[in-house]
Amino acid sequence: MTNDFRHRRMFFGPAAVLALILTLCLPDDVLALKKAALLLQWLPQAQFAGYYVALDKGFYREAGVDLEVRAGGPDTLASRELAEGEVEFATMFLATGVQRRAEGMPIVHLAQIVQRSALMLVARKDSGIASPRDLDGRRVSIWDNEFQLQPTALFQRLGVIPEFVPQGSTVNLFLRGGVAAVSAMWYNEYHTLLASGLDPSELTVFFFSDQELNFPEDGIYCLQTTWDEDPEMCRAVVAATLRGWRYAFDNPEEALGIVLSRMREARVPANRAHQRWMLARMRDIVMSAGNRRGGGEARMGKLDRLGYQRTAAVLLERGLIPFAPTYERFAREATP
Repeated sequence: MTNDFRHRRMFFGPAAVLALILTLCLPDDVLALKKAALLLQWLPQAQFAGYYVALDKGFYREAGVDLEVRAGGPDTLASRELAEGEVEFATMFLATGVQRRAEGMPIVHLAQIVQRSALMLVARKDSGIASPRDLDGRRVSIWDNEFQLQPTALFQRLGVIPEFVPQGSTVNLFLRGGVAAVSAMWYNEYHTLLASGLDPSELTVFFFSDQELNFPEDGIYCLQTTWDEDPEMCRAVVAATLRGWRYAFDNPEEALGIVLSRMREARVPANRAHQRWMLARMRDIVMSAGNRRGGGEARMGKLDRLGYQRTAAVLLERGLIPFAPTYERFAREATP
């Protein structure tokens, strides 16, 4: 070996030396953090307060995970990003998770954050729409992507054929009379309609939970391989997320500040009063009365077996899935 070659091998440039020094100075707990990404299924808002609070307060890092929380939106398919390995974790409605698993996507359920459905259809009373059957042949705006299973199941069961119109991130088409009914979440678009000047007495609302379609909604999912390779990381993400939600509900104004900051970073219109309403409604559906232990302690994150079976049975009955995966194949014990 020549001296020149040996010198080339031993030479470290200034950048390499600096990187080595910084690495050696890092505490062991930072070096041990596992990196992962979580994709939320919609834009930043209080619907996801628990995740943003857990990130801002350092709960994920304390649990040993350097987690990147990514925002979704109307043009983002959470299940596709998960399937393609772009993220390790994603949030989805339970019905979507069941459908993807039944179609062959190897995903598993880790935690059920939202315990009951907040999805609704809203019409004006002066439109003459008094029941979902009255939507037959009428224009109804429905979100694309992974939010169509409940409306599809409802209209199939009733034998109703409305004209579906793609719905974006606003309710402006409904406000302008472009559709007879609009999709809404109780914690979001419904309050937007009220803030736009409509009085509740002017509206007819159809909660899917009142139409025998009370599907639990937001849950945390990962691929089977992610669970098999590192179940402890999966449990850590779930535990830190649940900690974030508890903190958000106990400290709502601080949580709202964190959410609003994320919204501004993403250039999403931010209104504190609206987000306050959203966070309060999220508490209602996350801390559901049907999800409490004796003494009132909430069992956050648990997927109720009967709720799962009811959801899968409806999807199977309506021909929306080829078969119903068993609870054991679908869900993992990842909640503390």
